[in-house]
Amino acid sequence: MISSYPTTTTAATATITIIIIIIIKNLALLRSLVELLIPSCYCTFDEPTEHVLNKKPILSSFNYHRSSFSSNTSNITGTIFGYRKGKVNFCIQTNPNSSTPLLLLELAVSTSTLAREMRGGLLRIALESSDEGTCGSGNENSSLLSTPIWTMYCNGKKVGFAVKKKPMKSDLLVLKQMESVVVGAGTIHGKEINRDDDIMYLRGKFERVQGSSDSESFHLIDPECSMGQQLSIFLLRSRSS
Repeated sequence: MISSYPTTTTAATATITIIIIIIIKNLALLRSLVELLIPSCYCTFDEPTEHVLNKKPILSSFNYHRSSFSSNTSNITGTIFGYRKGKVNFCIQTNPNSSTPLLLLELAVSTSTLAREMRGGLLRIALESSDEGTCGSGNENSSLLSTPIWTMYCNGKKVGFAVKKKPMKSDLLVLKQMESVVVGAGTIHGKEINRDDDIMYLRGKFERVQGSSDSESFHLIDPECSMGQQLSIFLLRSRSS
């Protein structure tokens, strides 16, 4: 029985060592997460009036305020679109008429699923990647937006993977159809783009907050609450130590 004590001690030491290694490897992720959240955590709730309560969900009265810590922000055009029977895409452009998207991602969920998530008026999408293995870009100096694969969380639930896409002719045709739309949501009939299925879309101005080279976020700008939707997309890349 006495000879078993060293074995138990060794096992306990090994367990503690593994825990320490896990903590160290996640320090980089924690630092990036703090850098990302600091610019976007200064928020207030407006007291909803009777008119607002009757018109849209209470959550739509939540206003995002940019913190003074945010030194690198800009406004871009963001579009969420997808075929009714297909997966949904997220596209960012410098302006509605830009022919070359800055980023085009195919998200992990279908258009109908995302529409259900948005019914409550609050949507948070978190995209997380690592520079290790196939989920990373393979180059520590690469742009965050060049990351090919992301683990996707929708309103706190892990839903699969988002994939960076090279715009195809069909994607560019859809964006061309929406050039005149600055802010709004609607449907593009399939016959307008030579398809059997319709396109559902939401387009608006987004505030782009660049927290660091490994963290960015995009927040839908809706100052008059005309869209009744609070929508934010967070991109976070962790690095191995």
